[in-house]
Amino acid sequence: MSSVFHRIPKRHLPVAVKGDGMFIFDKDGKRYIDGYAGGACVSCLGHSQESVIEAVRDQIRKMAFFHSAMFTSEPMEELASILTTDAPEGLTRAFFTNSGSEAVETAVMMARQYFVEIGQPRRKKVIGRRASYHGAGLTGLGIGYQVARRIPFEEILPSVFHISPCYEYRGRLESETPEQYGLRAANELEQAILGLGPDTVMAFVAETVTGTTNGATPPVPGYFKRIREICDKYGVLLVLDEVFCGLGRTGTLHACEQDGVAPDFLTFAKGIAAGYQPIGATMVNQRVYDAIVSGSGTFKGGYTYSGHATACAAAIAVQKFLRAPGFLDQVKAMGSVLAQRLQDRFAQHPHVGDIRGRGMLMTVELVEDRSTKAPFAASHGLSSRIYQNAQARGLITHALSGTIDGYVGDHVVICPPLIASGEHIETIVGLLGEAIDAALVEVHANAA
Repeated sequence: MSSVFHRIPKRHLPVAVKGDGMFIFDKDGKRYIDGYAGGACVSCLGHSQESVIEAVRDQIRKMAFFHSAMFTSEPMEELASILTTDAPEGLTRAFFTNSGSEAVETAVMMARQYFVEIGQPRRKKVIGRRASYHGAGLTGLGIGYQVARRIPFEEILPSVFHISPCYEYRGRLESETPEQYGLRAANELEQAILGLGPDTVMAFVAETVTGTTNGATPPVPGYFKRIREICDKYGVLLVLDEVFCGLGRTGTLHACEQDGVAPDFLTFAKGIAAGYQPIGATMVNQRVYDAIVSGSGTFKGGYTYSGHATACAAAIAVQKFLRAPGFLDQVKAMGSVLAQRLQDRFAQHPHVGDIRGRGMLMTVELVEDRSTKAPFAASHGLSSRIYQNAQARGLITHALSGTIDGYVGDHVVICPPLIASGEHIETIVGLLGEAIDAALVEVHANAA
């Protein structure tokens, strides 16, 4: 009998005892290939990078922790320097948190405090997007729109206005080019700002490439450039959430590099320390920093473990690894291999409607009818069946439901550690194909 309150108490969980590169081993000796980077797109360097392990050991020997409001530390200062040196234009400061949820909340709190400091206290409204996820706290749940998680808390969530996601597979009209669709989707933000009152809106929050809610959906060309123009026009701060898709995952250090935009806030977490320690970060525009420093002089947020010295030490080692010559070139190359192998395996599959993503962050969306894009009924539990069949075959992946509207639609996210080789990718895609086909056999058998 376990005394743990597990997140999914009814799910039987194997006991993980060892990680080695691309693999996890349970206590019974079964080996699993990691197709989902530590189970949450976290372990970007796999599970046994000795340089990171040594960095953690060395820092603990010196000083594990001291509160960052009383002392700064060499690891915290060095990590901030690394992150700001090659950050998008204007992002000159880094504030450290313990998770992605806290990183997004910090960005929202800083945005609010910025407008209070500069004498625009009416700006307190936030705009998000449907089919998005921005963390498990109440602020993140309110800004995001993962329906199943929101429902129990609807009455206590912050009031946030939501516009449509940039979801080309289901949103673009046949008569539109991708660019025309992107402009139409982005212009919803301007309509929302005008409807809410331009002097009342403080921030627009979006994932550069979506994570799990509707599955690795990249923006179409020009979408975020138009979003940036609209934010600038009305004085709204742009928060890009790259907790899931940032720090090399899409083949460049920052996903927004490929869209040619720089936000006012950029959030990180999963890939910052690769799971070797819990840490997140909020990158902040210099003008926001200056307004707070020259105003009240104190940011009103923060957490006990912000800038935890040992976590920062782990993150430094990971960030140096990501920035090593040729590493991101290899990630980009393997991202192309992953996309091609998924196309080879699923492009003609009768129940795969879309294969999408960017770099080493990809999604396969399942449909009952390819011609109409009709999803499977939620009652079939297709995603759960795929997950179970994958695990039985020794593949760690993430299959989710509610892709379309929070209730129907199934997709699988594939985001292996960035150290994956072509052989690893072949194995992952092969096992995924077996798991999907086995799950579909079960669905059809139950329906017969």
